[in-house]
Amino acid sequence: MFQKKFKTYVQKKLEGYVRSYFKAHPAVKLIIVAGSVGKTSTKIALSAMLSQKYRVRMHEGNHNTELSAPLAMLGIPYPEDVKSIKLWRQAFRAAQVRVNQPPDVDVIVQELGADHPGDIERFGKYLRPDIAVITAVTAEHMEYFQTMDAVAREELAAANFSDLAIINRDDIEGRYASFLTNANVLTYGTTDGAEYHFKDESFSIEHGHKGKLIVPEIPQPIEATIHVVGEHNLRPAVAAAVVGIKLGLTSEQIIAGLAQITSIPGRMRILPGIQNSILIDDTYNSQPAAAVAAIKTFLSIDAPQRIAILGSMNELGALSPDEHTKLGHMFSPDTVDWVITVGEDAAKYLATAAHANGCQVKSFMSSVEAGAFAHQYLKPGALVLIKGAQNRIFTEEAAKILLRHPQDNRLLVRQSPSWMAHKEEFFAQFTQV
Repeated sequence: MFQKKFKTYVQKKLEGYVRSYFKAHPAVKLIIVAGSVGKTSTKIALSAMLSQKYRVRMHEGNHNTELSAPLAMLGIPYPEDVKSIKLWRQAFRAAQVRVNQPPDVDVIVQELGADHPGDIERFGKYLRPDIAVITAVTAEHMEYFQTMDAVAREELAAANFSDLAIINRDDIEGRYASFLTNANVLTYGTTDGAEYHFKDESFSIEHGHKGKLIVPEIPQPIEATIHVVGEHNLRPAVAAAVVGIKLGLTSEQIIAGLAQITSIPGRMRILPGIQNSILIDDTYNSQPAAAVAAIKTFLSIDAPQRIAILGSMNELGALSPDEHTKLGHMFSPDTVDWVITVGEDAAKYLATAAHANGCQVKSFMSSVEAGAFAHQYLKPGALVLIKGAQNRIFTEEAAKILLRHPQDNRLLVRQSPSWMAHKEEFFAQFTQV
């Protein structure tokens, strides 16, 4: 990374351009998305919903840091070489043009990430969002946050510097309300405890979830279909509906918008596997709340054989033993045929707990080896959950071995040339003699 002094200079310049942009274009709405998990799914759902009526800018990648977020909001590419003064000057010129020209969008949807305490609060020094959506408070980067109260305080900071906060009632404990200073707060979810919620009435892998959306503004429930897998993946769609209602979308537009929302790569996406198996590709990342939700969904779907491939959850710090153990205890011989783990903590804690429950368990350090093992024992019609994290896990490479159609590789996460080169280097250590 470039020198701290230069980074600070760049950051202040970018913040200044963003501040100037919204001052010059007050009609442009800013919607931010913060939370421990579910940010990407939520911002993509928001974009799908709002694009029916508005011109929307939304960066599909995870440009959510102090340098990448301002550029994403302005629609300017992130420099390939962050040490290049020339490239940063080009970015500054592009930002100035964006400030001075008529706006090309009506709404900007931007996710904000937090790796350390204070990250979210710093965004509030130059942003005044119209709406903040807070997706979840779960364990993340615990080596820095240490406690769940610290995580909650961090993520909810986004609600406090926004005009309106829309908060996931199901994945944020009520006790964290003490960290809110913004009185203009609404809740969403899939339970009756949320003001805006989706009542799930039926589910199938082919058609998704059918049910009713309950919103205070409309007397009658809105009947809708949402093409995702898992109750937890309904919540981003509900958040998108709430924001849509607040920005003036009709009931018909809400229904159409919900029907457009689908699972995105690496987030509970259904893919066809070999032997007529069904793969649940949840390989983008793994944290406790999302992992629990994925396993519950997996165990609720009938299949002649169930195999779970589970990677270690990163960044949990001292919570790692307990959180991995909890996942292992979710399995029994009656509900799963194989529990296959990838990574050190998954082997040490998750696999041990599942084995103690009587499950057949196999552990690997390489997801390629895990996928090959699953391939060996896969039966016709099997259901396979593949859940993993990014660094040192990469369970998408296990999924790749089980795909029915090789061309579906493009549907997996982290398949760019740069990512593949990085993974090739990582996996090489397991093939060395």
